[in-house]
Amino acid sequence: MNKERTARAKALKQYTTLRTAVEAGALDQFQDLSTSEAVVLGLANQGVRTFIGIFGHGSTDLGEILRIYEEEGVIRVFQVRHEVEASHAAAALKWQYGQTPAVFTSIGPGALHAMAGSLVSLSNGLGVYYLFGDETTHNEGPNMQQIPRREQELYLKLTSVMGTSYTLHTPEAVFTALKWGTSRVHNPAGEAPFYLLLPMNIQPVVTRGMNLLEFPERLQVPPQACADEETYRRAAELIRKTEKITVKVGGGARNLKPDTLKAFIDAAGAVYVHGPNIPGLFPASDRRNMTVGGSKGSISGNFAMAESELLVVVGARGVCQWDSSGTAFPRVKHIININTHIGDLEQYNRTTALLGDAELVLRKLTAVLGKGPDKETAWQRLCAQKRDQWEAYKAKRFSAAPLKDSKFSQALLPQPAAIKIGIDFADAVGAIKIFDAGDVQANGFQIVTDEMPGRTFNETGASYMGFAVSAVLASAMVENPRYPIAFTGDGSFMMNPQVLIDAAQHGLKGMILLFDNRRMAAISSLQEAQYNEEFRTDDSVTVDYARLAEAVEGIAGFTAGSTPESLKDILEKAYKHPGLSLVHIPVYYGEDDLGGLGAYGKWNVGSWCADVQAEKHRIGL
Repeated sequence: MNKERTARAKALKQYTTLRTAVEAGALDQFQDLSTSEAVVLGLANQGVRTFIGIFGHGSTDLGEILRIYEEEGVIRVFQVRHEVEASHAAAALKWQYGQTPAVFTSIGPGALHAMAGSLVSLSNGLGVYYLFGDETTHNEGPNMQQIPRREQELYLKLTSVMGTSYTLHTPEAVFTALKWGTSRVHNPAGEAPFYLLLPMNIQPVVTRGMNLLEFPERLQVPPQACADEETYRRAAELIRKTEKITVKVGGGARNLKPDTLKAFIDAAGAVYVHGPNIPGLFPASDRRNMTVGGSKGSISGNFAMAESELLVVVGARGVCQWDSSGTAFPRVKHIININTHIGDLEQYNRTTALLGDAELVLRKLTAVLGKGPDKETAWQRLCAQKRDQWEAYKAKRFSAAPLKDSKFSQALLPQPAAIKIGIDFADAVGAIKIFDAGDVQANGFQIVTDEMPGRTFNETGASYMGFAVSAVLASAMVENPRYPIAFTGDGSFMMNPQVLIDAAQHGLKGMILLFDNRRMAAISSLQEAQYNEEFRTDDSVTVDYARLAEAVEGIAGFTAGSTPESLKDILEKAYKHPGLSLVHIPVYYGEDDLGGLGAYGKWNVGSWCADVQAEKHRIGL
């Protein structure tokens, strides 16, 4: 049977799709296939050529097929040491490089780990396949690692809560499963993960005479946009008669062309505010860019949201921290909302909804608007003054001298100053910046000043600790990688430290900047802001992270000093290492105002809930 499998793999490699291979006479149309091979063949037929995960007793047959197809050069298989890490690396591969991967696991805990990690793909609109081993269909007795209850398809129930799922209880249903899969992971109106459960006893079952032309290829649907001329006219009229206009863009519009966005802002006479995970879509150097807005926004970004009278929302879900739980726009009289999802279009009242792809809708709306103001408007000048205030505020913190830290008993760089040095270095060498959850991420998206998209990745959808250090692994899985730098805290790094081993295994060249304040600073500061006390969010354990990194052969570990000059010198040395390097950067935490960048909005959390909810109802959006 392996001879026939090898022949099919060779043909698929040569002809790319099953249809072209059959039409060329390289493959007979009807073939005897095991369920595992049908899944791998079907995914490769859709262009899924990277598989990431951990094998177990629930996926041994799948592993044998992956072995054969990798040997023939059709696919690549990357083993890692944790399923959450696999999920993060897969999400980064889709997000950064545009490749659709598949995550594979065994039955039970491994699948649950990967499903938890899939929150990143789900929250950020990333199409990733998940292949989970599952219990046998004969129910002859409890399978080890299944959920120990006398019910059918309990893992299907779990994954179905997360999104579209399918159990291959019947091998011939593979065609339908893969149709459902591509309509989910390749949906131009909003990608999402797809969960395919593979019962252990069904994986090796051979089905006679499967029709290769029945395997679906990758979904190819052109983007769609609102076609109602009257809706565009009403939206344009609202823009023409309003002076204080703010455009805020979310992660759903990350594929919007910068020139299209600029043309619309020109025509509308608006200012721009971005969400935390898409810096660079509008150049940071443009005076109309008010930078990030929200609960951890900026002086200028939150001012532009608070004072605007017309808000244009593009590709956003209205997440609590994105719009301060609905309280960030107290003076807005009307909203123009552009989105592919009906549910997101109705997020706010007083909305003119333009359903469709952001690129197509904004082009059309710009054409209807026509020529915009010839010079800077009074609104744009006022907002630019706030941007100048924000830049001066940041500059003071970037140039701050080391501050005495009680935990480390020495003077250390404030975290904003240290992150700024790391960002400047990354930009100078053309590296990709990936931020982990927590205080490092929050400071990071306040500091980043990208001139183009795709230079910074902030996983703010699920805010999953450990994402950045796992995401760098994606750059070991592509032919022409960009040098990645993960910006992480000590807490986030320890969520997925096994990346040190996997980076060495797969030949990753990149860097981890580990900012260590021996605490979960984002939560410490939140506790102090709400209750004037920190509780159980810090530790007193000394960890030599450089030595920890050096314990893995091929990984270089460095510890930065406490001055800007010493940190810059260490970054240069770490960059020259041919593999993965880790730079340990102890940073200050304390009461000194220069130690952070602050927050400029509240949201529904802790003791703020009552006031925030009351304000939301008062505004009535």
